[in-house]
Amino acid sequence: MQPQLNLLQSLRGIEQMRDSRVLLLAASRLDMELLPPLYEQLRRIGPCERLDVVLHCRGGEVNAARRIALLLRGHSRHLSFIVPYYCQSAATILSLAADQIVAGEMAIFSPIDPQLHGGEDGDDAAATALSCMDIKRFGDMGADWFGADSQEARAQSLALLCNSVFPPTLTAFYRRTQELRQIGEELLAHQLPQQDAAARRRIVEHLMYGYHSHDYAINGDELRRLGLNVERHDLVEELAWQLSTVFQATVGGGARQSAEEPWHDALLASRDGLRLRRYRADGLLPTWTDAVALR
Repeated sequence: MQPQLNLLQSLRGIEQMRDSRVLLLAASRLDMELLPPLYEQLRRIGPCERLDVVLHCRGGEVNAARRIALLLRGHSRHLSFIVPYYCQSAATILSLAADQIVAGEMAIFSPIDPQLHGGEDGDDAAATALSCMDIKRFGDMGADWFGADSQEARAQSLALLCNSVFPPTLTAFYRRTQELRQIGEELLAHQLPQQDAAARRRIVEHLMYGYHSHDYAINGDELRRLGLNVERHDLVEELAWQLSTVFQATVGGGARQSAEEPWHDALLASRDGLRLRRYRADGLLPTWTDAVALR
């Protein structure tokens, strides 16, 4: 019960401070299966003038991020994301849809360059993942490291890639990159409607191509300099960090005693109630459980 009490106290504190309704969304990864329980949670809250979403997530599916963003925007006139800690990859894409981002001192965003993974799941896939930048910068690498003509290196890279990656797979990767840019620009139009399309595209392309690693830790100040509506709010950040400590202890498989144990991989909460998703390593569908209402 203590974590729930901590959640309730911090949640209500943010609502009183910002005259808003607060939704807590913590997930190991964003996926389409989050949509039905999120929809039910938003129906409990009802349409609201200001919705603050305390977000904690390491990544996930780009199209899930888009659908979650559109669902949240459909239930509020003003949408803010409060980010105390992790908001990476697909979660960074999700944050583009906000009217405002409140980024705490510990907030970590990341580049949004798409990744092409190897044929295996788990750590082996991560080890064989390629970013779109790994392909785009091949010619620059050849010129910088080996003194090769960059244009010649680029010309040879297509043949080399097609020998190691099935060509339709490479084409699908290209299409995914184009889709991600389109989704980024679509969501950013909610946050920066006064900017022209070219300015929004430059921001999205910087988030896609402006960093040397998908793991680069972007902070709130960097996003603000890039042109996003990012603010600081000391009192809100303090309450959000208290929520983050609960998320860190509750969501994710790191606290398990063995890899076979189930774990909670998602949490949704408002003052109307709390739901936890229990994920099973045996491949069976995860299950949602309702905790007692947060009153």
